[in-house]
Amino acid sequence: MLKINSLCAIIALLAAPPVAAEDLPGPNEFPDGIAADELSETGEFLDGVAAIVNEGIVLKSEYFATLDNILSQAEKEGWPLPPDDILQEQVLERVILTEIQLQRAERIGLQVSDQMLNQVIANVAAQRGIAFEDLPVEMSKEGIDYQDFRRQMREDLTLEQLRRIDVAQRIEVSPREIQNCIADLEDNVVVNSDYDLSHILLSLPETASTSQIDDILGIAQEIYLRATDGADFRELAVRYSEGPTALQGGGLGWLKGEQVPTVFTDILAPLAAGDVSEPFRTASSIHIVKVNDMRSAVQRSEEKQTNARHILITPNEVIDDETAQQRLMDAHDRILAGENFEELAKLLSDDPGSANNGGELGWAGPGTFVPEFQAAVDVLEIGELSDPFRSPFGWHIVEVMDRRIYDNTEDLKEQNCVVRIRNGKLDDETQLWMRRLRDEAYVDVRM
Repeated sequence: MLKINSLCAIIALLAAPPVAAEDLPGPNEFPDGIAADELSETGEFLDGVAAIVNEGIVLKSEYFATLDNILSQAEKEGWPLPPDDILQEQVLERVILTEIQLQRAERIGLQVSDQMLNQVIANVAAQRGIAFEDLPVEMSKEGIDYQDFRRQMREDLTLEQLRRIDVAQRIEVSPREIQNCIADLEDNVVVNSDYDLSHILLSLPETASTSQIDDILGIAQEIYLRATDGADFRELAVRYSEGPTALQGGGLGWLKGEQVPTVFTDILAPLAAGDVSEPFRTASSIHIVKVNDMRSAVQRSEEKQTNARHILITPNEVIDDETAQQRLMDAHDRILAGENFEELAKLLSDDPGSANNGGELGWAGPGTFVPEFQAAVDVLEIGELSDPFRSPFGWHIVEVMDRRIYDNTEDLKEQNCVVRIRNGKLDDETQLWMRRLRDEAYVDVRM
């Protein structure tokens, strides 16, 4: 339940600017769903209810802010949009689904801490090349309200974590699927290798005649023979290559398998370190490639691992956050007084993946758990019990049972395959999950 597979996706939505009175439409030009009596004396729209969703509501202001954002993004990126009536229906359904998911997150006590939010926003600032503390000022220059930005980021992170809990971690991956994936990866030499390559490129004139092509092929063949006879490939590249790295000896540096140009894939498959390819032709050029070095993309790896056990109490419709914390405090005191951790975990824990095992999570390396849980585990000694602490999943106490140094090479292959398989199923499973949430919700559209 606690394991994570990827970083959160980051989507920064811009707040729509206020509508000035002089920009308002004429009496017969109001957007669909807005009546003239919904305008105040200042010419601003009065908010109204777009839809009732379970115990909450979606405001018209939320609907129009989302619609305005989509329209502005479409104009900026050149996206095609459906007819107005279909677009408006899609936008309303989107904000309704968002409200349903946020209600679900609130019911299970899912929260995004300020620490997590600040870390994500700090990453956004770093990507823009500015300091975290300078971001509000820079955003204001672009017409973005920083507090609106933070609220939207918190909502996006909440939805991302909810989908991870309710969808991604519940996708089943069979042993047979993992075996097939590992076999496929192991058979694909190029994808599973990193390459240090050098390259010689000879251009073909756009209107080259057959004899010209034969001449250039002859030069390429001569270069190949010299390279395989021991000549310095770098010197040959500097002298003959017309590629962009010719003056660097044709060096392309280290490339991961998925970064290798597709035209090289079949050529590289049979080559080993030190080999030079025979000349091969593409539409507009002839190439020779040297494999300076190569290595398995999955290196043998060792890591420090921890075997821990925990008890989780998840707030819900019946148990509020304070009650969940108090239950963990009581369990904490009972364990310190001598009661059996394993039995209490089976009795109390809300983690379906570990409760039946007495709360034991199995061996796990750094970064396996969400940050709050990982931080608690990292500071404990073997046999030490933590105080209750909060994570997005609820309230925990955790005990470190043992630590070890482990060769996890084969485990990494399996973990990579699990991620690939889950990602392949994620879109379909997410759509099914959202459809179930929508079908189970009470929705009364008021527009």
